[in-house]
Formats: sequence, C-alpha cells, structure tokens
Amino acid sequence: MSSPHALSGRRGQVAAAALVAATLLNAAMFGGTNATASSHREAPLIAGDPAVDNTDLYAFVSPDHKDTVTLVGNWSGFQEPNGGPNFFPWAEDAQYDFNVDSDGDAKPDVTLRFTFQDDDRRKNNTFLYANGVVDSLDDENLLFRQRYNLEAIYQNGQKVKLVSNAPVAPSPNGPASMPDFKKLRDQAVTQIAGGGKVYVGPSEDAFFADLRVFDLLYGGNLSEVGQDTLRGYNVNTIAIQLPKQALALRNDAHRNPNIGIWSTTQRRTMKLSPGKAEAVGDFVQVSRLGNPLVNEVVAPAGLKDAFNGLRPDQDAGVKELVDRVVNPELPKLIEAIYKIPAPQGQRDDLAEIFLTGITRKLGAQINADLNSQVNNQDVDARRFRPSEMLRLNMMIEPNANPNRLGLLAGDTQGFPNGRRLTDDVVDIAVQAMEGAAASGKLVDALATGDKVDANDQPFEAAFPYVGLPRNGTAVNASGNTAEVAVNPVGKIGNIDPMAMTTAVGSAAVFGAGFLLWRKRQQHIRKYGSHSK
Repeated sequence: MSSPHALSGRRGQVAAAALVAATLLNAAMFGGTNATASSHREAPLIAGDPAVDNTDLYAFVSPDHKDTVTLVGNWSGFQEPNGGPNFFPWAEDAQYDFNVDSDGDAKPDVTLRFTFQDDDRRKNNTFLYANGVVDSLDDENLLFRQRYNLEAIYQNGQKVKLVSNAPVAPSPNGPASMPDFKKLRDQAVTQIAGGGKVYVGPSEDAFFADLRVFDLLYGGNLSEVGQDTLRGYNVNTIAIQLPKQALALRNDAHRNPNIGIWSTTQRRTMKLSPGKAEAVGDFVQVSRLGNPLVNEVVAPAGLKDAFNGLRPDQDAGVKELVDRVVNPELPKLIEAIYKIPAPQGQRDDLAEIFLTGITRKLGAQINADLNSQVNNQDVDARRFRPSEMLRLNMMIEPNANPNRLGLLAGDTQGFPNGRRLTDDVVDIAVQAMEGAAASGKLVDALATGDKVDANDQPFEAAFPYVGLPRNGTAVNASGNTAEVAVNPVGKIGNIDPMAMTTAVGSAAVFGAGFLLWRKRQQHIRKYGSHSK
C-alpha cells in the first residue's frame, strides 16, 4: 500500500538534513529538569499520581464545525467504572493546561488553563458519592461535585477568564444512581462567550491498542495481538472547541494555519501529616504530552521523568533525547526479533514528525509541506526552534471518510498532522519508525499491526466527540466486559439479583436496594409504617 506522490520518499541522504541535525544537536540551553512526570503510566514517578497524569492529546479540525479546532486531553487513565466510593476527581491543587505555539519558537503563545474546586456535601454524614437517582448536575442526590475555571494566558502576560465556576460532569456511579449519563454529560457542555464550547468530565478511553507490545513486541511472533487493552476503562476528559483564528498567528488561519500543541499538568508540593494533605510551595510541571508514544518508546527509562518536567524550548538542547529521535531503539528491536531490517542512517524523517513538523523548508526525507510553523507566512523563521509537540495544519478540510492510518494512507488530515480520535497511532508509529513516511510504502510484514484497528465504543458525531463513559461496567481478567441492563427510569429489569451480582459485582445491587429502602422510608414518614 502506498501513499500519494506528496509522500513519496527521497532517495539517499538529503543534503539539507544536516542543517536540521546541527540545529537539533547544537541548539542552546538545557535547564535543570524541574520535576516528575505523563501518558498511561509511561514514566515511573507519574504512575503514582494518576489524577494529574495526562494520558492522551488530540487536536483536529472539528468535522461538523470546520471553522473551529477541537482539542481533547485525557487524564487519570485505567479508571475501572466501579471504583468507588471516591471515584476519580480532578486535583484541586493542580493546573491542567493546553499550550499552543503558533510561531514555532517552542513557547506557548496562548495557554488554556483549567483549575478545579470541590463541593463535597458528604461531610461526616455518609460515605456515598450519590444517595439517590441523579437526574441533573444540581440534583440534591449528588453529594460530591466539582466546578472549574478556564483562563487564557497569553505570551505577553495578559490573562482572560473564559469560563467561571462551570460544572464538571461527575464520575459515573452506575446505572441505578445515574441511569441517563448522557443527559448529565450534555448538561456539562459549557458555551464560551465569543464562540466555542468546553466539556469537562469522564469519557470512555479513546485510546485503542494492544499493549502487549511491551511483551517482546507482541509476543515475539505477533501472536499477542487483537485485544484492546483499554477496553472497559474510562478517563477524565477536557474537550475544548475554539475558532481557528483564536489559535492562529496574528489571528489569521489562512496565512498562518500551522500550530503546535502540547498539554501539561502542574502540581504543588504536598505536605503530609496524619489524615491531612496540604498543598504548599510553587506549582511544578509533573506531566507533559505532545505526540503520542514519545515518552513510552522514544525516551529511555532514565529520561522519562525528566522529559515530563521539560519545556519544549529545552528539548533541542538535550542531546540524549534528540539522539533517541534520529537514532531510535524500536527499529533495532524489530530487526532483532522479526528480522525486518532497520532503516539505515540518521532518521531525519522522524525529526520532522517529532521535532520540526513536516516541511520542505528545512530539508529532510518526507517530501511534503504539511504542518510546520515555518510554513506560516508571517513567521520569523530565525526564531524557529525544534521541539516535541503535536502539530496541526488547521486549513486542511476534515475527511468525511477518515483512514485510520492517517498520513501514511494519504489522508493528510490524520496523524501526524494533528491527531483524530479514530487515528490508529500505534500502527502509524510502528510503520513510521520503520521508514514508511519517508518511503511512501508500508512495511508489509507489519501491515496488520496490533489488529486493534478501532475503538470498541463509537465516538460521537458532535462535540465533545468522545464516547460516553462506561457506567456500571465490570472489567474481567480477559478484558471482556459485562454490562448492566437498565431501562430509561433506572430500574434493573428482569434480572435476578444473585445472577447480577455474579456478573457485575454487588455495587449495582447495593445501589438499587438502597433506592428501594430510601423510597420505603419516605413512604413510612408520610403514611406510617402500616400503610402500603
């Protein structure tokens, strides 16, 4: 399978590629790593702090509103839907950021910052998250709530409050407590004055992959494929849709369509004492994510925690990190296990994907002008700095029939030009590591990839696009799930309680039983204990 002419590879070493390599290896300054941790437990330190662990980042032109761009960030991965009683709140002592660089200097021209506040009504009265059917975000039965503020912070220091005290959709408690979670999700979509909208709350994890890739690359013989490791799990999601001009250099998306995006989380230092945790000190960056899988399979173990504390403008000065991009480990492992020869020479094609964006202006191996900020008409190319971020050309129209392999299949609206929810980034990344972006041809021996080609739950056609979270779903050891049947009014229909307990655990049974008990108590208070 080949991509179109625009992706046909150049034979041999491109002379100008030496300029890219020199820029990467000699660019100034690597400040000290200033913290800890990002993406589906990929770094040791962040694995112990899931509430601030950014698992995935997506950026795409909105398919139903083509004058806007949607950014989606997920945090707190591998959420088992029945994980009560505290479930999965956002951290109050953290800052959750989307950063956008429109001029290529590896510094944010605008940062979209989310901060959270708890409204915990349980006090010492109950351990329950909800004590009855929750029909709305302000339902009295919802005992734990969160709200958030959204602020735009510009490079000149200006700050603009975009959203104040908006509601967060709660963690799904199960079908007895929250029989219509879509209704709650839709109530949590907030409009932004001047155009745009935002959703904050849970969703079904959009990332799909067989993560047995870490077991000798799918078992050493491609036998360990076809199982979506993320099936059945939820994540915390922030989705924001904004007009293109709000993100473009000089607010002109036609002249300057290319942007770079990365997400970060900052935490304050915690002071611990018996029964108490207090946030003290300054905010410290503990999570960072741009392109998918960079910290998992590009950075070696010794750099993973450091990478999560780096700013993009520091990347080019870290020789050890740049060397892992232009001389990657994964193709060598594939050659050792599967006898597929690794591409030879310095990998300037990977430098384009991960560090510069795809452009002919810097001279490299992918013959296309796609998504580098140096292609913006009003950019000062002298200030351009190679850095790791997800880059998007906002003027490429959405594909009505997106190909899961994105750019490698000639679908220029797909990864690594931004990232759509449907992009099969694991298969794309493996093929790119094997040189497919430069050659224009897929490696046939790996063409089937991990055989997880789509998410197990459908995405939605309208904002926030992500799938509804699992609500009362148990995940068993094989990755299969057992759903609880629920009718529109939240009653468990025609299911024997003991059989249901065996299938999905006792949580839903307890919830249904509690509601019946509560209804009976209300009846007694109103009519007396002898009435029916």
